[in-house]
Amino acid sequence: MSDAGEFVDYTLQRESSWEKAYEIRERAGEGLEVYGASVGAVRGTVRDALKRYKDLGHDDITALSSELWSTPVFERRLAAVVLLQTKVGVLVNTDLTRIEGFIRQAGTGNLADPLALDVVRPLVERL
Repeated sequence: MSDAGEFVDYTLQRESSWEKAYEIRERAGEGLEVYGASVGAVRGTVRDALKRYKDLGHDDITALSSELWSTPVFERRLAAVVLLQTKVGVLVNTDLTRIEGFIRQAGTGNLADPLALDVVRPLVERL
């Protein structure tokens, strides 16, 4: 796992609580594990990762999003979504295939909807 990926995963696990895990599990969808980190914690973790690893270029961003998505944990996948939302300006048309795969695997609108609305739509509008 990359340093940035380890940072995000470790931080999300440290931000978790069993109460939040129970709440998230109710809406996360089938087949996804949960850590129990809040949406705010996920957003803050991605923000902190981008500050800590300032030199992440296009390939690093897409690789990190795939790395986070590869494990079926709701918060990791949400972090991938937030990362792509934050860095949508660096994405290119060839990234649509990767994002389509994420949408197909999402299993919940809580992940698919922001990908479609906040990542795919602005990317397609730029083309």
